[in-house]
Amino acid sequence: MADSNNVDVAAIMNMVAALSPEGSGVRKDVVATAQVDSGQAEPVPMPSGSGVAPESSIGARPAVASAASVAPAALAASAARTAGAMRPLGSAGSLTADDLADAPAARRAEPTSEDIAAMNKRIVSALAAELGQPVARVESVIALIDEGATIPFIARYRKEATGGMDDVALRALDDRLSYLRNLEQRKSDVIAVIDGQGKLTDELRESIEQAPTLQRVEDLYKPFRKKRATRASKARDAGLEPLANLILMQPVQGEGPLAAAAGYVNAEGGFATAEAALAGARDIVAELVAEDPENTADLREYTHKTAAIESEAVDADEKTAYEPYYEFSEAARSIPNHRILAINRGEREGKLRVRVRVDGEAAAERLQRRYPRRRGPFAGELDAAIADGYKRLMAPSLERELRVDLTMRAQEDAIKVFAKNTEGLLQQRPVRGARVIALDPGYRAGCKVAVLDEYGKLLDHTILYPTPPRRDIAGTKRELLRLTRKHRINTIVVGNGTASRETEEVVAAFIAESAPELRYTIVNEAGASVYSASKLASEEYPDLDVTTRGAMSLGRRLQDPLAELVKIPPQSIGVGQYQHDLDQGELGRALGNVVENVVNRVGVDVNTASASLLGYVSGITPAVAKNIVAYREENGAFTDRRQLKKVPKLGPKAYLNAAGFMRITGGKNPLDATSVHPESYEIAGELLRRAGVEPSALAAGGVPGIGAKIGNLGAIAAELGCGVPTLRDIVAELEKPGRDPRDDAPEVVFSQAARSIEDLEVGMELKGTVRNVVDFGAFVDIGVHQDGLVHISKLADRFVKHPSEVVAVGDTVTVWVTGVDRARKKISLTMVKGRMDR
Repeated sequence: MADSNNVDVAAIMNMVAALSPEGSGVRKDVVATAQVDSGQAEPVPMPSGSGVAPESSIGARPAVASAASVAPAALAASAARTAGAMRPLGSAGSLTADDLADAPAARRAEPTSEDIAAMNKRIVSALAAELGQPVARVESVIALIDEGATIPFIARYRKEATGGMDDVALRALDDRLSYLRNLEQRKSDVIAVIDGQGKLTDELRESIEQAPTLQRVEDLYKPFRKKRATRASKARDAGLEPLANLILMQPVQGEGPLAAAAGYVNAEGGFATAEAALAGARDIVAELVAEDPENTADLREYTHKTAAIESEAVDADEKTAYEPYYEFSEAARSIPNHRILAINRGEREGKLRVRVRVDGEAAAERLQRRYPRRRGPFAGELDAAIADGYKRLMAPSLERELRVDLTMRAQEDAIKVFAKNTEGLLQQRPVRGARVIALDPGYRAGCKVAVLDEYGKLLDHTILYPTPPRRDIAGTKRELLRLTRKHRINTIVVGNGTASRETEEVVAAFIAESAPELRYTIVNEAGASVYSASKLASEEYPDLDVTTRGAMSLGRRLQDPLAELVKIPPQSIGVGQYQHDLDQGELGRALGNVVENVVNRVGVDVNTASASLLGYVSGITPAVAKNIVAYREENGAFTDRRQLKKVPKLGPKAYLNAAGFMRITGGKNPLDATSVHPESYEIAGELLRRAGVEPSALAAGGVPGIGAKIGNLGAIAAELGCGVPTLRDIVAELEKPGRDPRDDAPEVVFSQAARSIEDLEVGMELKGTVRNVVDFGAFVDIGVHQDGLVHISKLADRFVKHPSEVVAVGDTVTVWVTGVDRARKKISLTMVKGRMDR
């Protein structure tokens, strides 16, 4: 049995980080730009079948023309840009100086136009096949991306070219495009190095060019890598390669192994006896077997299919959160992702020992079957070399690789869940018109209070002491009543952190006694302290202390969740699982994409949006966002979208990407308050004219039924020279200008009476809000300061593959209590009425 008992989880996490560099956009099977080891390996015979030798404008607004019609010219420009972007051989993160020495300058020339065209063709064909999209459509999207168009812009304003692909599908294409271009560059690098060594055959070149993954390219390159001195290299230096060839060729007749080895004794080289010489020859064969790319691929597949992940306690008597894994074993091919992350964390914290368990004997036998000519006097030597090659050279790396692959798979899934949860949180419905008292609870330091008007402006702030040790409940109620009357408050917000329950009880009692017209709700404090102590918060409110900023953030989260939460690093929002164990670069990139998607779906008011919010607008960098704010502070409110062109560093390309997502309410042109892009204003104006409606009608709520008034969209699109998807979007926007998609989200659940876990009984029906979705279920806030868990098996009366199929963060759901563990503060819930089994 082979196992990797001494695998260092820190090393595994480092490998994962290396395989998923920040901004790469995709899972890497292997490092695309891996460093190559130093030291030279001599050419050696390989088994048959190895393939190794024995020795600025971003696309004009699309008209009725098809996507295919815009692709060729754009692709030509794309090819030119690709040529400039391709890294020269040996550039940073690619091949080493030693590799460059093996690649003559003539072989390191810039790629020709034919090379680039062939590469683009391979990439486009692969993307079209993988994504199920027409080749012409993929070509059009790639051209737009290469021209600098952002994903939100392409998704919203280039639907004719994309066939209506949404931002999620376009990001998947963009990520995969990055991977495939990286793959093609790596192929070019590897071919140049092997060619420089004089070992490149036509068969090997074809194998590398057809390799579907970076991992396959690295397998093919492995025999040619420069490496440090090994047992096999020492044996080669001592002249034992001919003896190794005898073991490989398996002569049926002739002298025995020891007799043959006697002629290769080399005391100076460290092989003073025939036995030592024979062992050295076996080392050469073992290395050849281990480095053969077909052997590696076959044994990798075997390991992934048959291995088990096992864990045991470092101290079986210690009580930890990892007790379920104290005696644990599960097939690697089926182990759930959340268990992989839990086991990794337990190992990293020193609570678990983890190993990969593989049937080593069966693996070695499988490898031996790949060498059928095992007969004659050298058969035993070949069998021994193959077994050694697997156990000593292949098994450790394959088992480490398996753990890396499992960890990467689990991280990818966790990042997707985190991103989906963040999207749900950001898309929560704003509570418009709420004049808020926001309470950030605490004990000794008191309860911080911020009073906000309906636009989030700070009206007042103070500190109350409704909790121990002072417990001034009467004084708290008096001050709440004063603030409510003075500022016409209609809503109270209580943070869900320390002392939340005690504070809520006082608020509920105050409402019942003195202000029954008020309502209150609990909001999640996650990330509020991060924001309040940040440089951004200091710049926004330099005269306020950290605690007041924190209370303001809680109130604004209710009024406009998106506008407030964009100020907080997405990783700090806390709507995922094992987020601190994930690749932070990849997590940050994925969550940044989610925030960008949501901000651009909703749009921003350029006259009220903060720099934080503007920074997520399509085409707008954080620096330009600050310039926009500075411009309006210096020149007054924007009254025309075209004024954005005057903002420093906001060039034509940025304007094209951003203009449609930035709204101006009450400006000179009513279309500026809509999502209609300025490039389509003439079309929108013509539609209004045909409907007999003045543009000013847009400010009065739009033009209901304009689609029916103007007639057949297909005919009008052809007449106006635009695509039907673009025309359809314009019509929809004219009917309901500036519509906020978040208005479709569930309303916030308010309370007027406090509840605690002590009040819960099995069978009780409750309304709640989904706060987090994880692989094994969903956590629901039912107003008792402890979220209840709806296990995945109780989300619906059908099979559910993942909880995100049924619920999303922010959803309002009906649940029934199935169990209450008050000592451990655990609540079990079901969303299936009548299913009360725990």
